[in-house]
Amino acid sequence: MIDLLIASVLTCGTATHYGVGDGLHGQPTASGEPLDPYRWTAASPYLPIGSMVRVTNQRNGKQVTVRINDRGPYSHASIDLTYAAFAHIESISKGNATVCYRVIG
Repeated sequence: MIDLLIASVLTCGTATHYGVGDGLHGQPTASGEPLDPYRWTAASPYLPIGSMVRVTNQRNGKQVTVRINDRGPYSHASIDLTYAAFAHIESISKGNATVCYRVIG
């Protein structure tokens, strides 16, 4: 029942990125796999590891689907996308994006 509840919730907040230039590339994620900043994965403090999440940039409408494989972010953000996932929806130079996201699987 809780999984269905999580899947139905649309959450909005700030997305940041990680994995390039921060020393985390190749480090173990919460799932145990090494962090690959060029794969579409993400960190969330509460979404279940393995969840598939659709993230939509509210400024430009671009979307990316990521798999939660890590915990975090450890900043003000709601979700932390890998470098590649973030670059798909926003310019890396911006550093963060206003997004809405929902578990889709």
